[in-house]
Amino acid sequence: MTTTPAPPAVGAAGPSPRITRVIVGSDDTAAGLAALAAATDLAASNHAELVAVRSWALGLPRHGGRRMRHLTHPHVILSFSGTEERAAARVLTRNAFLAAVGRVPADLRLTIETPEGDPALALVGLATRAGDVLVVGTCSGAWARHLIHGSVSRYCARHAHCPVVLAEPERAAALHGRLHRHRVLGARTRQP
Repeated sequence: MTTTPAPPAVGAAGPSPRITRVIVGSDDTAAGLAALAAATDLAASNHAELVAVRSWALGLPRHGGRRMRHLTHPHVILSFSGTEERAAARVLTRNAFLAAVGRVPADLRLTIETPEGDPALALVGLATRAGDVLVVGTCSGAWARHLIHGSVSRYCARHAHCPVVLAEPERAAALHGRLHRHRVLGARTRQP
């Protein structure tokens, strides 16, 4: 696996502070696995905390939610704890780590966050501390899907107040169920 560390962000006050926390959007797409691999490498090389984020919402199966189909009389939800969906999101995140780097990192300070709602908003909302770096996966050639559903990576690059690393899978072919190579496209900092 090859990776390039995120370049330091330079603002009016000079270089950014040391990387203390790497926040990564987690899913099981090739781009999501590339982001997990890049974030794991970045956190390890900087002795930083790794925060894996997998958001979920009712009706969005890819986000750990459940879609109820064929309901003739949809139910009104007055109260919902999301306990099962959060647990499913944690399991999916652990499985994504297994696919991306072959293990759930035990040698890093790892936190798995499972917020409810839009993944882009959740990631930007978590990446607010000095020393944070946000890592998200991106795929070239997915313009039609992004046109319809929007792009998490584009939103994060435009709205985050920290460096953003875009990780793109160079080759999605896996060997023994692991993603072996990814390319870090670059970092962008939006100055507050």
